Amino acid sequence: MTDSSSPLALTLAERTRAVLGRRNLVFVGLMGAGKSAIGRMVAHQLGLPFVDSDTEIERVSRMSISELFATYGETEFRALETRVIKRVLRGGPKILSTGGGAFINDKTRRQIERGGISIWLKADLDVLWERVNKRDHRPLLKTENPKQTLEKLMQDRYPIYERADLTILSRDVRKEVISAEVLEAVIAYLSESRKSHG
Repeated sequence: MTDSSSPLALTLAERTRAVLGRRNLVFVGLMGAGKSAIGRMVAHQLGLPFVDSDTEIERVSRMSISELFATYGETEFRALETRVIKRVLRGGPKILSTGGGAFINDKTRRQIERGGISIWLKADLDVLWERVNKRDHRPLLKTENPKQTLEKLMQDRYPIYERADLTILSRDVRKEVISAEVLEAVIAYLSESRKSHG
C-alpha cells in the first residue's frame, strides 16, 4: 500500500463505511467525467463491489454499447439500462458507475434516487474533450463535429445532473484527490441528513 493509506486516509474510508450503511453510491455525469476510474478507486478504498452499468449491460446483452445503439436504437437501450441499474441497486452497499444518459432518463433517475446516493462528477468541456477524443467508441459522438456535440450534451444534461445528491468537480488532479473529496462529501451529506431527520 502506498502513502495514501496513512491513518488519516484510513479513517476517512472507515468513517464513510460507518455512515454509508447499506446504501449504494451511484456516479453520474457525462462521458469522460471519470465515473469508472473514480468509482473503482472509491470501491477499492471502501472495500465494496464496483459495478459499471455499461459493462453490465454489455455482459447481459452479449453486445457492445455501440452495437446495441445501432441495432435497437436509444429508446430500447435506455429501457434495458433502467432494468440493469434497478437490478444492480438491489442489495447494497455497492459502488455503481452509470452511462452518461442514465440519470437523464426519468425512470432510471427514479431508480437511482430510490436506490442510492447520486454523485455527479462535473467537468468542463476542455477536460471532457481531452479525455474522450482519443477513443472512438462513443456512439453519441459519431457526428460531424464531435466537440460541438459534446458541448450540446453538456447544455442539455447539466441542468438534470444538478439534481444529484452531491456534486464533485472532476478535473486534472490525481484520482486520489477526487476520491477523497467524494468520501468527505458523502460523510458530510449523510451526517447532515441524519441531523435533519434526527
